[in-house]
Amino acid sequence: MKEIKIFCFGFGQAAKNFIKKIDSENLKINLTATSREKSEKKSFGNLDYESFQFSENSFDQKLIESLKSSDHILSSIAPVKGEDIVIKNFQKIFKVSKIKWITYLSATSVYGNHNGDWVDEKSKTNPTSTNGIDRLNAEKSWLNLADKNNLPLQIFRLSGIYSNQNNILARLKSGNAKIIKKKNNFFSRIHVEDLANILFKSLQNFKSKEIYNISDDKPTSSEELVLYGSKLLNIEKPETVDLSKIENQMLKNFYKDSKKVSNKKMKIFFEYQLKYPTYVEGLNYIHNNIV
Repeated sequence: MKEIKIFCFGFGQAAKNFIKKIDSENLKINLTATSREKSEKKSFGNLDYESFQFSENSFDQKLIESLKSSDHILSSIAPVKGEDIVIKNFQKIFKVSKIKWITYLSATSVYGNHNGDWVDEKSKTNPTSTNGIDRLNAEKSWLNLADKNNLPLQIFRLSGIYSNQNNILARLKSGNAKIIKKKNNFFSRIHVEDLANILFKSLQNFKSKEIYNISDDKPTSSEELVLYGSKLLNIEKPETVDLSKIENQMLKNFYKDSKKVSNKKMKIFFEYQLKYPTYVEGLNYIHNNIV
């Protein structure tokens, strides 16, 4: 692989860690990204790149030429008002491009509630939240676009992402963590570095029209995670709050769903061993090296 001409719709922690991983492997990168802010030349580490303005209402027309010349596309932009704005604005461009790799980052919220049972990529998708419904519609839009134009598309359904900077230990230290009681409530997570590593592996190991759950090995309750973080930091556990008293609707929606997300397909296909197989390894590393 001589050079990767990659276009990132959205340049948040997932995209940045992916680019960081590619760069660490000494591959030449021609990077373009989008931002809601004004267009400008930027740098990321030692890499210079062009960032073009793109929002639900407008975009810099100059990005079209960069998009046409890119051979790898990563989209991490969430749907807006129920619609995927990348497809809405650029589906005609995808028809005439010579793309080798497209990855759409979705979310495991598409599964909805499974009462604590395991789900895999063949499980029923019955989203309960607006976010989950919109994500599932976006997946269908991407798959439809890929079918019509014979595009190389894979979909990653991401569990909750945490990183060395954004994690339960940081929230505990800032006083923003609480224990929310709900029986039989499970959720899954993935360290952003593992996500970046899997994205990198998929550059060479790719099968079009496939969907993969991206999660670690140990789904757990929010309470268990908070208690382990409190123990690591040697602080008192935060207050316990009844779910019925939570006013934040997004948080309420999160606790509607309980499921354990299987990562077997991901690990087998990409032949990947997780660097942080559970929250224990992830939080221990953060505690010993970052916090």
